[in-house]
Amino acid sequence: MRTFASLTELAGAVGEQLGPGPWHRIEQDRVNAFADATGDHQWIHVDPERAAAGPYGSTVAHGFLTLSLLPVLVRDLYRVEGIRMGINYGLNRVRFPAPLRTGEAVRVSAELLQVDPVPGGGVQVVTRVTVEPERGGKPCCVAETVTRLYAEEEPG
Repeated sequence: MRTFASLTELAGAVGEQLGPGPWHRIEQDRVNAFADATGDHQWIHVDPERAAAGPYGSTVAHGFLTLSLLPVLVRDLYRVEGIRMGINYGLNRVRFPAPLRTGEAVRVSAELLQVDPVPGGGVQVVTRVTVEPERGGKPCCVAETVTRLYAEEEPG
């Protein structure tokens, strides 16, 4: 876990690699809950028996489930002190080069690509996040995340 004392210190770390973080196992119950939440009950996600004979040899997590894990996974990589609010501002690019097999663990690493000032005393942070499976090989997800962080207001 890397702790930055301020937004200025974070900006000075552009180009740095962070992580990898700890492993997080993705079990079938989480995949099923995501299927229920999104209405995506495709058999490669929710039917272990059929999926065992399918292209991946088991069920796999939805790509968007993998993407939705980024906030919790990145939280293990770094934090910035003195932040009053963080906002998920979006994504620049997302790819799912390899499947995330159900029951497998993943971890993330990240590269700080940009930290630019925004109105209101904040910065916009662009980070390339890579989700790697415990089996190795291609990553399960590579995404450029865009986050806005706002410093606590100075006492007046």
